[in-house]
Amino acid sequence: MPDWNSRLTVIADDEVVTPIDSFSPSFSLGAEALHSIEQTHVGVVYSPQAITFSMTVKAIGDSAARLTRLALEGSRFDVILQEAEGDSWSFAQIILSDCLITSATPTPATVSGTPAATFSGFSMAATADYKSSELEDTTLP
Repeated sequence: MPDWNSRLTVIADDEVVTPIDSFSPSFSLGAEALHSIEQTHVGVVYSPQAITFSMTVKAIGDSAARLTRLALEGSRFDVILQEAEGDSWSFAQIILSDCLITSATPTPATVSGTPAATFSGFSMAATADYKSSELEDTTLP
C-alpha cells in the first residue's frame, strides 16, 4: 500500500519553485460525441488537445517574483512535476513544455498570514513518464 507521504517538486525554467501551495494541471483531450435524431453516438468530433495549469505560490522568497517576470516578459518555460520524497506517486515525472502564463492574481497583503499569488497558463506539449515499466511513456502534442 502507498504511504501517501510523497512531496512533489515543481521546476520552472530550470529552478525549483518553492514554497508552493498547489499545482493543478488539466488535460482536455477534445473528443465530443456526435449524436443524431435517430440515435446517439453516431460519431466523434475531435478538437485540439488543451493543457492548462494553475499554480499558487506564497509571495515570500523570489518564487512569485520570478513567475511574475516570466508572465510579464511572455517568456516560455517548462514545468516539471516529480517526486521530491516518498514513492507513492504514479509517475516518474510530468513535463509541461513551452508554458506561458496567461494570468496572475495576487492576494491582498494582510497583517496576519502570508500573501500568495495564483498563476494560470497553458502548455504547448506534455510528456508523462510512468514508474511502471508495463506502461509506455506518453507525449501529448
